[in-house]
Amino acid sequence: MDTTLLVMAAGMGSRFGGLKQIAPMGKNGEIILDFSVYDAIKAGFNKAVFIIKKEIEHDFREAAGKRIEKMIDTEYVFQQIDSMLPAGFTVPDGRTKPWGTGHAVLCAKDAVKTPFAAINADDYYGRKSFELIHDALTNGSEICMAGFRLGNTLTDNGTVSRGVCEIENNMLKSVTEHTALDKNCGFPMDTVVSMNMWGFNPSIFAELESRFEGFLSNLSNPEKEEFFLPFVVDDLIKVRNQKVDAYISDDKWYGVTYKEDTPTVRAALQKLMEEGYYDGI
Repeated sequence: MDTTLLVMAAGMGSRFGGLKQIAPMGKNGEIILDFSVYDAIKAGFNKAVFIIKKEIEHDFREAAGKRIEKMIDTEYVFQQIDSMLPAGFTVPDGRTKPWGTGHAVLCAKDAVKTPFAAINADDYYGRKSFELIHDALTNGSEICMAGFRLGNTLTDNGTVSRGVCEIENNMLKSVTEHTALDKNCGFPMDTVVSMNMWGFNPSIFAELESRFEGFLSNLSNPEKEEFFLPFVVDDLIKVRNQKVDAYISDDKWYGVTYKEDTPTVRAALQKLMEEGYYDGI
């Protein structure tokens, strides 16, 4: 079965202080995304679609695109502030950025025709996570997620936002966004959290379209509100009784939420390369 890796790479790393998606991490200048694509290919994905801003296209292709295009069938789509706006809607005065992760996935509607995994460009998820999602999609799962243990997703350099998951009988029952999480946040460190690693059937695009229109119709803060992917999944669970298969990965997550995270992430990924885990990347 054909499967697609959909990578959300349009967001600017404001806390990181730049385009964290293309910060070099590997010993030969590889970025986090190189490792994710390599793991996805090993898991069985055979196409990659990157959601980026038009203005970073050149830098993105130079930093990773040209390498990745040699590894897997690759396509680019652009998330702009006016992308996929429903008929009759215009960009609100004062709005300067696109509409969030749900909007990002919706922008890929015309490029993705197979079951797909959706991930962040600047998160390292580990190969097992891709295998879990790929196996679920090829076995007919409509929506699935790979969750991580909270303690495996924290940084020593500040707080993070995570979707805290309620799971029952291997099904996701709810996902609730929490901000300012750290080692002293009160949640047990084995709490399952979402790191925006989802598996979907293409039917999700129709759900995103209808909900995006509803979101735009009820804005209370037009300059800042975002259409988040976990909110859509949570709504489908509550309103449609949608079954969402939940898998838990014990892989260590790495990410560059803050610039100070860079040395730790770089050292961990370079160690994996030295151990031969990423031969041929």
